[in-house]
Amino acid sequence: MHRAPQLTLPRGSKYLQSTWEKAYQDHRKKVRDAQPLVDTRAPLCLRHLHLNIKKLKLEEERLSVIDRDNYLLLEKMSCIMRTRAQTDNRNDYTHKSLNRGNREQERHRVQRKNKIILGRITDSEPLYQARKWQEDWARTEKYQDTRMKHHGRQQTCKGKRN
Repeated sequence: MHRAPQLTLPRGSKYLQSTWEKAYQDHRKKVRDAQPLVDTRAPLCLRHLHLNIKKLKLEEERLSVIDRDNYLLLEKMSCIMRTRAQTDNRNDYTHKSLNRGNREQERHRVQRKNKIILGRITDSEPLYQARKWQEDWARTEKYQDTRMKHHGRQQTCKGKRN
């Protein structure tokens, strides 16, 4: 509990005492009625920040999509109920390619080019002369036979005699 400060001046006169008490009472009133210098109240509430219109619009669109899907499902279910719930499980779908004509044309073009290249290969003269190679090999074998007859011994790859 707070106590009032004691006056330091003695009670010399009643007038002086009343002046001091009046000054003290004015001071206490000013302290009691003083306003704070720092504003500690809550900030102002701005309605346009609390009401998110875009969020509400997106939610409404989402709910409309759900309603539409539910309506479609309801239509399908009522159709099933009307037709005694018979299912159609036949799959008569034939594969239809949108690019089939282009692929066929490309295949025919490649076949024509391949035939032309095959004709050029078969009509061209060979660069290698196999007959000449056979004659050279026969001549080499003949030389080896004559050498074997004259020398009568064989040499291995490293030049050593057997």
